[in-house]
Amino acid sequence: MEGAMVTRRGFLKTGMGALAAPALAACSAGSKGVAGGSQLLTATDVHVADYPTVTAVKWIGEQLRRETGGRLGLNQFHSGQLGRESEAIDMARFGAIDITRVYSGALNNAFPLTRALCLPYVFDSVAHMRRALDGGIADAVLQGFESRELVGLAVYDSGARSFYNTKHPIVEPKDLHGLKLRVASSDIFLQLMRLFGANPTPMSLGDTFSGMETHMIDGAENNMRSFHSSRHFEAAHYWSESQHSYAPDILLMSRRSLDALSPSDRRLVIELARQSVQVMRTAWDASEDKAREAVLASGVKSNAVDMPAFRAAAAPLLRDYLQQADIAALHRRIRDFA
Repeated sequence: MEGAMVTRRGFLKTGMGALAAPALAACSAGSKGVAGGSQLLTATDVHVADYPTVTAVKWIGEQLRRETGGRLGLNQFHSGQLGRESEAIDMARFGAIDITRVYSGALNNAFPLTRALCLPYVFDSVAHMRRALDGGIADAVLQGFESRELVGLAVYDSGARSFYNTKHPIVEPKDLHGLKLRVASSDIFLQLMRLFGANPTPMSLGDTFSGMETHMIDGAENNMRSFHSSRHFEAAHYWSESQHSYAPDILLMSRRSLDALSPSDRRLVIELARQSVQVMRTAWDASEDKAREAVLASGVKSNAVDMPAFRAAAAPLLRDYLQQADIAALHRRIRDFA
């Protein structure tokens, strides 16, 4: 971590209605006000220091320093140092932090257009997802944040999500029956897990490992890179390639923070955020295979699933959401890139 230490307690000890003032005061010594007139924006992420999204945001900070001669930079807090993703969203809305990276599933309920990215089997592959995002889908979703004190800066893809658990291989949906699985607080994922026969349990990423160790839950669903970096493979020894979702990550900025910058600095932040997508993808592609090799070498057992059975089980949820005109329109555009 760069700059002065800011504790999660310092950000969260007050109610959210009065959050911005104490939070900004708490970090003023190390992030907002810096000797010599330079300014550091505050960025958060629950992922570890070498995670691709953290790497991409770090790159943004480096480029800000270079482009502004050190006048503008970034103070980055990774590994959940300032709390969970749900808390980061509210802190950004109130201007207590400037930038945060959030999993799109955690945004579904508040920002409906993100649902199109999280529907089951909407993307066929990483290549399909990237074509669609670059072909205008990312811009369409990012525009949906403007009504809630937030600015959508970029969409970071994050691979295919699959199941892992402590009990046994998952081949068909029936193998999930009765399993308690951690999911994000998203109606889509709660409904999807129920259709598969699992017992969905909303829980933060940071609590998942202890949840499996204490048998509060039996497993979770996530991408391979997160399965490795969170060390969940040490508790869950079965990985099943359901690839049921390619839900990406979203880079958000506080509207207050962006508006406080000069017009030229606003343009620079937005442009660098868009350029950072390729930085993130390069880091992702370089690390995902290594993550897979590491978890398999540790003894994790990986298996294919009955993909037609999973698609059939998920079909009712897809049909329900496609009744919404805006979601259906985005879905058609996504499928056009398949």
